[in-house]
Amino acid sequence: MPLIVFPTSQLLWVRVAALLFSCVAFSVTAHGAGVPHWAMSDWCIFCWAFSFACTLLVLLVEQFGLQARTPVSWTNFPITIACYAALFCLSASVIFPLYFIRDHNLYGEMRSYRITATVFSCLATIAYMGEVTLSKARPGEVAGYMATAPGLLKVCQTFVACIIFILVSKPVSYNEHAALEWCMAVYCICFILSMAVVVLCVGECTGCLPIPFSKFLSGYGLLAVIMYLTATIIWPVFQFSKNSGHKGSNASNLITVAVLTALNFLLYLADLAYTARLVFVTV
Repeated sequence: MPLIVFPTSQLLWVRVAALLFSCVAFSVTAHGAGVPHWAMSDWCIFCWAFSFACTLLVLLVEQFGLQARTPVSWTNFPITIACYAALFCLSASVIFPLYFIRDHNLYGEMRSYRITATVFSCLATIAYMGEVTLSKARPGEVAGYMATAPGLLKVCQTFVACIIFILVSKPVSYNEHAALEWCMAVYCICFILSMAVVVLCVGECTGCLPIPFSKFLSGYGLLAVIMYLTATIIWPVFQFSKNSGHKGSNASNLITVAVLTALNFLLYLADLAYTARLVFVTV
């Protein structure tokens, strides 16, 4: 009778831990946390469920040796999923207690369920960060693009852009001036291009570009840095002018967008520096 041998490694156990932690987080929340069905709770459950499902897929493919039969680049896919899962679980670990545990009138079993979900969400975040650390490229090592620093920065850029989209859409806060619409265009264009790079690398389609992939990365990186620099300056200038009149939660959202815009500018700047170094070292 044929036997299936499951090879063990440190990376395998980290993935199993992340799988279990994310599973417990969304299972506990769905079972007894009693959270209302609205945007924030749905987002947290999506983060945990997405992380669990994708990690399970990676584990099954690797344990049954099906990497060669998958339609994606297996040198890029697992670490891309791990990086997104780490960011998703991190956001859920911040959002869930902020919106669903701060209620001082919440006692008993329901509160215990919510605290348990938060704890396991934090553990899942740590596990996924550990997976990224174990999977990323070491100096001098031949690895997929997504395992390098520029590849991981692309994931962070798209994630930050998604948070910005959420904050500026409810309520809509970019249609008061043409300059703010330019900022929104910057967020969208740079998000689409960064996500396109991720998809091209995971799908092994970088050779489909009409120009060398390295030149595309350098040109796009420089363009993104310039565009985000303008947005970093324009957004606070036009949003926080004397006549803006923003108050309450909307004002806090706009401040957060300004901070995230500056953060993404730094991410794109670091990306450009790493990309230029890789290109020149390769040449």
